[in-house]
Amino acid sequence: MKQSDKPTAKNYSAEKTMRMIELLAHNRNPMRLQDIAQALGSNSSTVLRFLVSLMDCGYVAQNPATLQYYLTFKICSVANMVSEEIRLFDISQAYMKQISERFGESVCLAIEENMTVVYIGFISGPDQMLRTMQRIGSRAPMHCTGVGKLLLLDHDEGYINKLIAEKGLPSFTEKTIVSKGQLMETLQIVRKNQYAFDNEECEIGARCIAVPIRDYTQKIIAGLSVTGPIFRMTDEKIQKNLSFLIQTADKLSKLLGSNILIRSQN
Repeated sequence: MKQSDKPTAKNYSAEKTMRMIELLAHNRNPMRLQDIAQALGSNSSTVLRFLVSLMDCGYVAQNPATLQYYLTFKICSVANMVSEEIRLFDISQAYMKQISERFGESVCLAIEENMTVVYIGFISGPDQMLRTMQRIGSRAPMHCTGVGKLLLLDHDEGYINKLIAEKGLPSFTEKTIVSKGQLMETLQIVRKNQYAFDNEECEIGARCIAVPIRDYTQKIIAGLSVTGPIFRMTDEKIQKNLSFLIQTADKLSKLLGSNILIRSQN
């Protein structure tokens, strides 16, 4: 076996190629060969070979006047195909199952649609109990659900005013948030913690904690929530498993292209 055929050499080439693509993507302007080589810590001749290969595949082009290199829109078409073909729930299932087994409770995956929370997937806990409102396709208000509060973090006050005007802040229990002031105060806490609770706000006796899922733009596009009866979803149980929940959601975010660091919770 030749040295260039060894698995480690192949891995190195793939890594070098991806680092080059990421470098060109992060730089808004075309780059000179020397600048690319310097940024990657490689010699110009090696970098040129990779650039030529990327040009042959249509991912990189060179300005004939300045001799600078830049990414073509072909990389965008590949990204679009990935986003269209891979469904969020498909790549989330394994992580949701891990969370469900860790907590011993039901886990839901939800997104925002038309100013409401829409549940697109769930894993039932060991007792097979799950609130009806959290079945696939079911909708729930944003102001009183854990996922809804997380999704509101990416919206400004104008959007929240519109939400209140169009949807209101209906009360479901005596613990439901029913005023804008209370909602804004709650969102400040959620923004700081980067997780959110539903403490019997939708249904008496049910408690939920939710964590965000981010995409490559760092936008919160969905949330994972763990739901169970309040006598099982105690503060002690949540704190014991919170670090695992946060880190699992961060791993899923990284699969979606987020550059978020894997957080820990002390």
